[in-house]
Amino acid sequence: MEFLINFTPQETRVALMQLGVVQELHIERTNSRGIVGNIYLGRVVRVLPGMQSAFIDIGLERTAFLHVADIWEERQGGQQARPIERVLSEGQELLVQVLKDPIGTKGARLSTQISIAGRLLVYLPQERHIGISQRIEGEAEREQLRNTIQSLLPAEEPGGYIVRTMAEAAGRDELAADVAYLRRLWAEIRHRAQAARPPSLLHHDLTLAQRVLRDLVTGETTRIVADSRENFQKLTAFAQEYVPQVAQLLEHYTGERPLFDLHGVEDEIQKALARRVDLKSGGYLIIDQTEAMTTIDVNTGGFVGSRNFDDTIFKTNLEAAQTIARQLRLRNLGGIIIVDFIDMETEDHKREVLAEFNKALSRDHTRISVNGFTQLGLVEMTRKRTRESLAHVLCEPCPTCGGRGEVKTAQTVAYEILRELLREARQFNAREFRILASPAVIDLFVEEESQALAMLSDFIGKPVSLQAESSYTQEQYDIVLM
Repeated sequence: MEFLINFTPQETRVALMQLGVVQELHIERTNSRGIVGNIYLGRVVRVLPGMQSAFIDIGLERTAFLHVADIWEERQGGQQARPIERVLSEGQELLVQVLKDPIGTKGARLSTQISIAGRLLVYLPQERHIGISQRIEGEAEREQLRNTIQSLLPAEEPGGYIVRTMAEAAGRDELAADVAYLRRLWAEIRHRAQAARPPSLLHHDLTLAQRVLRDLVTGETTRIVADSRENFQKLTAFAQEYVPQVAQLLEHYTGERPLFDLHGVEDEIQKALARRVDLKSGGYLIIDQTEAMTTIDVNTGGFVGSRNFDDTIFKTNLEAAQTIARQLRLRNLGGIIIVDFIDMETEDHKREVLAEFNKALSRDHTRISVNGFTQLGLVEMTRKRTRESLAHVLCEPCPTCGGRGEVKTAQTVAYEILRELLREARQFNAREFRILASPAVIDLFVEEESQALAMLSDFIGKPVSLQAESSYTQEQYDIVLM
């Protein structure tokens, strides 16, 4: 397994490769990185007792918003939260973390409870308890993890921790490395805060490339290739400081041919945006992403099995199971997913396809839940949404069809125009009507529908002229009263 990292000033792209095939794609754009998780030294600009809120200057265009519920205070049991006017005063310096990005006219939302995410743990420096992710099941396992973390913490300033799901299979050394990384990061933030004057940015969330080193690199990773000298040096410095075991895997690519072209990643990106995915056997998948769910339909296409039709269907479904698992990771499809495998007669075939599907999905580090075949022969599953899908990052709805994926035929639009022309003639007493439409629609009126247009012109008793507009889409038209 290897990572390819392509840097440009505008965006960073990461491809996870396995056996020379792209398995995952991650894209982060410079202008839309967001500030959630950033830690600032801010200054209280205004306290609003009526709203139990305050406006904080953190150096952005608009002041940020802090509600009393997001102010952390160490309280004894039963002690009530103090009103905001007794906690904050104008001009006061305050260490804050961004909970929500600024949206529209609203400023960023803040909290004074600091949390710093590591690979396996989340560090809460102001807390004292150790929480375990609810997805880690089994009381004995939860207790063992809690005891392991407790034994790794220093007596002075132990802080609080939340154990993430990824820590379930982690060893003591990995947990110790994460604790050390988080404590070192917090020490740096506090050191910067002592020397800074508000408003100042003290810590920003990691870049995509840094998150890859922290979160995605495993014992199976053989190398990490970056195509920018400057960013290679930054990643090396970051790795040596925080994840030293990863530093030796970093390589700088200096070839003339673009890194993603060399490994066929650009072609895979284009394929991952297509609705149809061809299988090696000759079958194919149709992937449709909707608001509510994603549907995947498996078809045999031109594949003819060597023995019989049942064998053909079974082999197509087995190959489809592996391809679908990869496409889910590649396209980052989340939410409800319905897979329509080709109908199989035997229960053994169904069990084998489902087993192959689950095996292929087990490589995914995102949480997945798969149900068996329903009465209709569909496989229902869910995949946790971790970020926007590849199509949502790279594409937008088509302005011509409005995202439907289809446009009305020229004939349909021509008949709409004829009906609209009749309505206009009954409402307005014009000297002449002029139809402005796309060249395809105008050609239809000149050729096949010329008689229909002449009959309507006679019926309304007014001349009708035609004007082709090359800038119009096929569905777009105007009727001008002359």
